Amino acid sequence: VAINDPFIDLNYMVYIFHYDSTLGKFHNTEKAENGKHLSMEISSLSFKNIIWVDAGAEYILESTEVFSTMEKVGAHLKWGVKMVITPSADAPMFVMDMNHETVNNASCITSCSSPLANFIHNNFGIMGGLITTVHGITTVDGLFQKLWCDGQGAAQNISPPFAAKAVGKVTPELNRRLTGMAFSISPKCQLWISPATWRKPPKTMIQENGERPLQSILGYTEDQFVSRDFNSDTYSSFDAGAGIALNDNFVKLISWYDGEFGFSKELLHQLISQHTEN
Repeated sequence: VAINDPFIDLNYMVYIFHYDSTLGKFHNTEKAENGKHLSMEISSLSFKNIIWVDAGAEYILESTEVFSTMEKVGAHLKWGVKMVITPSADAPMFVMDMNHETVNNASCITSCSSPLANFIHNNFGIMGGLITTVHGITTVDGLFQKLWCDGQGAAQNISPPFAAKAVGKVTPELNRRLTGMAFSISPKCQLWISPATWRKPPKTMIQENGERPLQSILGYTEDQFVSRDFNSDTYSSFDAGAGIALNDNFVKLISWYDGEFGFSKELLHQLISQHTEN
């Protein structure tokens, strides 16, 4: 395994890898000694200077958001790697166990909302809906965004919404039926709310479908949870007690998702799937 971050000091990278206020301490004993230690190689080089094959890397998980198109990703591929998985504007997008055979690992927002939207649509039919995602502030929120107001104190404010439209790329039948927005706030959570059509209470069918195709990613709970309870949870979890219904055809459903730990698990799932196929 090799890790590269061209934007920060090498020793600092090792430090933040060890200590995380949300996920806790990483208990391995790697040290920065010429960029190497026993279990993995860590570096802070320009991508132009990385020869991935020398580190034994066949697959690249590109998480810097610098390589946002397939053309830019080619800078990695020229060093002999088999595949690059990256957030991309023009690569096919998928969510595991939904359309993974069709590579862009989608986003944490899409991974939270798509499984539930897909399940509801297949069992009841969605005429139209709005998705509202509420998630914790991230390192990409702030001065780098186009809106000036994003440069104000992230911990003291709720940022204006940005579009969340990727569900239609994963489930084509829902393209133009669902759209949404996302808010950045201080607490760390992922919240999904969607109006949808239903004939039988969705929570009943989701609960009964223990052998459903999405069972590895779509969880179910009736317990009274708060956002912190989903820390390090790997599911997109349907909260049966939190939704409300206006009438038989207009409901709000709530799904929780750990946008870091849960998304990383799906990223590894995708990597293993591609390795098996190759």
